[in-house]
Amino acid sequence: MNYDDIKRAADTVTKLTGDKEHRIAVVLGSGLSTYAAKEDAVGVAYEDVPGFPAPQVAGHSGTLVSVDVGGEQVLLLAGRVHFYEGWSMDEIVFGVRTAIAAGAKTILLTNAAGSVNLEIRPGSLVSIADHINLSGHNPLVGENDDRLGPRFPDLTDLYDERLRQVTRVAAGDVDSSMTEGVYAWFSGPSYESPAEIEMARTLGADLVGMSTVPEAIAARHMGAKVVGISLVTNLAAGISESPLSHDEVREVAQEASNHFGALLDVLLPRLGEELQALP
Repeated sequence: MNYDDIKRAADTVTKLTGDKEHRIAVVLGSGLSTYAAKEDAVGVAYEDVPGFPAPQVAGHSGTLVSVDVGGEQVLLLAGRVHFYEGWSMDEIVFGVRTAIAAGAKTILLTNAAGSVNLEIRPGSLVSIADHINLSGHNPLVGENDDRLGPRFPDLTDLYDERLRQVTRVAAGDVDSSMTEGVYAWFSGPSYESPAEIEMARTLGADLVGMSTVPEAIAARHMGAKVVGISLVTNLAAGISESPLSHDEVREVAQEASNHFGALLDVLLPRLGEELQALP
């Protein structure tokens, strides 16, 4: 990972968004990018930021958006790139690293996920309490640059416990029930087999998906606080009675977009308040 490339991208983001301070950055997952369509928002195409990879998957727009949410200036990453598209680990986490280098102290990672827990149904919002990396890949493999973070970062409480509590309270305030769960990362792009789902459940996973974990690790590496929210769009293979499809994922995400947006409208200013309270 080239520190100078990240710094150059961060400086470009700051300039193109009007030199605003963004203490919070949000990665919007599959079908959730509509939240970035807000009035008075300043948008920057990923292609206009040097080194920034552009998504190739439907449901990921590829735009950086600077917007005021309840008095908190937030940087939205509308769309992400995935390992299964052929991107390297460095490229997958480039957006999150750029946001942190540009000043973000808290990273909110969202995704669409499949449920392996029969008590968590499609349409549910789940606060990620921890993850299981079943991909065999890690964004920190290779030479470490101490300017980015330590060689061996501790992932204990990676998904910050205090911010998880703030997230659950915010969900309750917008009349949305929210549970916590463990997210298992598979590389994709094929959906998991029924046997793999059974394995993930045996290991303690509640959710499965194809993103988020590399970004969370990179964010912790750079010292940012991490919050994760999964929108459950389907039951996983072997549980679902119908074949899995990306169209179904996008449809459920779009149906939940207004409710999801209401949660972010309440949650993001509160995450800002938590930053104010830090010593």
